[in-house]
Amino acid sequence: MRNILIGGAWPYANGSLHIGHIAGLLPGDVLARYHREIGDNVYFVSGSDCHGTPVAIRARQENRTPREVSDFYHEEFTECFHKLGFSYDVYTKTSADEHKDFVREFHRKLYESPYVYEKEAPQAYCESCNTFLADRFVSGKCPKCGNDTRGDQCDFCGAVLEPETLGSPVCAVCGKSISFKNAKHLYIAISKLQAELESLVDSHPEWRKNAVAFTKRYINDGLRDRALTRDLEWGISVPKKGYENKTIYIWAENVLGYLSASKVAAQARGDDFSELWGENARHYYVHGKDNIPFHTIILPALLLGNGRGWHLPDQIVSSEYLTLEGKKISTSRNYAIWVRELLDHYEADSIRYFFIANGPEKKDADFSWREYVHSHNGELLGAYGNFVNRSLTFIKKYCQGAVPQGNDNNDINRKIDDLYVTVGRLIESGCFKDAIQEIFEFVRSANKFFDTEQPWITRNTDIAACHNTLYQCVQIIANLAILLSPFLPFSSEKILSWLPITGKWERQSVSAGYLLPETEILFQRIDKKVIEHETEKLRSVL
Repeated sequence: MRNILIGGAWPYANGSLHIGHIAGLLPGDVLARYHREIGDNVYFVSGSDCHGTPVAIRARQENRTPREVSDFYHEEFTECFHKLGFSYDVYTKTSADEHKDFVREFHRKLYESPYVYEKEAPQAYCESCNTFLADRFVSGKCPKCGNDTRGDQCDFCGAVLEPETLGSPVCAVCGKSISFKNAKHLYIAISKLQAELESLVDSHPEWRKNAVAFTKRYINDGLRDRALTRDLEWGISVPKKGYENKTIYIWAENVLGYLSASKVAAQARGDDFSELWGENARHYYVHGKDNIPFHTIILPALLLGNGRGWHLPDQIVSSEYLTLEGKKISTSRNYAIWVRELLDHYEADSIRYFFIANGPEKKDADFSWREYVHSHNGELLGAYGNFVNRSLTFIKKYCQGAVPQGNDNNDINRKIDDLYVTVGRLIESGCFKDAIQEIFEFVRSANKFFDTEQPWITRNTDIAACHNTLYQCVQIIANLAILLSPFLPFSSEKILSWLPITGKWERQSVSAGYLLPETEILFQRIDKKVIEHETEKLRSVL
């Protein structure tokens, strides 16, 4: 049994979740469910990112406190993830006392290292918003390529930037010109850790290509030291004399949530937290493309700088971008599909299936309502749901609901055994789309088997052959429920409640004579009228 940490990126608690968030985070739940099925000790953790400029600005706009705003969205996130079947062991928030206490202690130790120093530097300040700004909330012209960019990195040429180097800098929130004020802060000398960070990326060729390329570009451009503290009121207080009025910069505390949340989980189980962060563990980090440097540069730098031998990232599961009907998602213009609304009208497994089979795993992907409805009706319901329903309904109608007698089919058993190995290997390597495609190839072959064997005919001409066909179909259904449970947990839970199977990642068998309980169809058909209705809603905001 291995110790497995799966860290899902922490969404900012300053606005509702949209489908882009789900597309990037869903692989984490697939990993967690799979590793539990094979018997590993899994810690699947995440939480809401409650501190920093985004939340403080939203609070000011709504005349509420940052805590009120962040707590509101944290509750919304928690409910959405629950309805989507995310099986977090701990889903917390950065404003939780356990996180704040852990971060302060981590930083106390970090400040003792040779990698932390004091420096006075210009800090972006917006007079209109009456606040200092994080680098990403400064907009202007890139000094290298001239394109519009944000203050930490240019999305066009990839240059790592300082906000004071931008041309015509403005506040990304209100759009007004900003000024720069000198302030003394603590910095971490990431530049001194270049050799270690180069070694980390070079020793992990299995990382997603975008993670490798992104990280190497950061390193090759020259790593810059980063401020650990900030002049903001809403955040975690700095545990150092003379810095009582400052807070820990959000990027230097939110990624430590993987440690604080997993510590909470370990303590609740009575497990040794140090073992999870020792050598004999495997760590996955699941997030979108824009979060790559925080997990391949920032987090490792903090772990190395702290000096306690923390386990460094093993697998980076970084998705590409998701567009919506061919256009960029824009929360400011309300051009988005909000998760809470999506869940009010569509099945969670349907949503999960689409974003695993069609999501931005290794290249940019687009969500369109036409493709979504086709995916649901044609694949999820038409192939998988149809096979399960037609098989079990036939047994109910013509076999008095009892699994008929049959002989093991060596060819089918071999295919199933191979699937457990192949799908497991693909999941562990972060190839979720390939994994579910392998399973659905088997689903299609199962439907072909049913059609070829024609039990509706053999029940009158060769009852033994009919019974054997149905027996094989039940064995296939039992194993599909296990193979698909990391991807489609709700429909798999239904089948597990109908059949006497273990839920472990191994070939299942249902004995002849087993009496089926009442069953139901797995998925409801989506009316094609939805396509025009939903696309019209999107067009209305453009």
